[in-house]
Amino acid sequence: MATWGEGLILASGAPVTLPRDPARDAARDELLNSEYHKNDPSVLERVLDWINDHITSALDGLSGTGTSGTTGLVFFVIVALLIGAALWWRLGAPGRDARTTPDVFGTAGPRSAEQHRTEAAAHAAAGRWEEAVREQMRALVRSLEERTLLDGRPGRTADEAAAEAGRSLPEHADALAAAARAFDDVAYGDRTADRAAYELLHDLDRTLERTRPTHATTAGEAA
Repeated sequence: MATWGEGLILASGAPVTLPRDPARDAARDELLNSEYHKNDPSVLERVLDWINDHITSALDGLSGTGTSGTTGLVFFVIVALLIGAALWWRLGAPGRDARTTPDVFGTAGPRSAEQHRTEAAAHAAAGRWEEAVREQMRALVRSLEERTLLDGRPGRTADEAAAEAGRSLPEHADALAAAARAFDDVAYGDRTADRAAYELLHDLDRTLERTRPTHATTAGEAA
C-alpha cells in the first residue's frame, strides 16, 4: 500500500491516487472490508482467550508469595464467581424432580382418605402444622383416587397428582397446583407451615368432594 496522499492499492488490485485526507478515509474504509477480517477470532473467542490468559496468570501468582500471590487468588475467586453466576443465569435454579420429591404418600402404608383426614386433624389440633399439611394433602389425593378421578398409581408426586386431577377438574386446576407446591415446600423443601396452609388444603379437599368432574357433567347433560 502506498503512503498517505500518494495512493493506495485496493483489494481488487487497482491502484488509486487521492489527496491526503480522502486517501486516509479510503484506506480506513478499505481496511474495514470483510476480506481482511474473515479469519479474525470471534468476540466469544476473544473473551475466552482473555479469561484463559488471566486465569493462567492467577494460577502462576498462586504459586508465588506476597502481593502477587494474593492478587492472583482474589482474581481467581472473582472469575469463579462470575462463571458461577453466568451458569445460574443461563440454567436457572435447580428444579424439583422425582429424586427430590418422592411420591406423595412416602413410605406410609395404604390408608383411606378418611384415615389421612383424621390424622391431619389430630396434628392440627396439636399445632403440628407441617405434619397436618402433609396428611391433608395425602387425604386430598387419596380421595381423588377413591373417586377414580385419579388411578391408584404408586410413585405419583404431588405435582403429578395435581396436574392429572386438574384435567378432570379444570376450574380447580390452579388451586390444585398451589396445594402441590405448598406440600412440596413443607415436605421436601424444609419450609415451615402454619394454620393457614393447613386450612387451605383442608378447604380445597372439602370443595373437591362436592365437585363433579367435567367428563361426568358432560355425560349427564348428554343423557
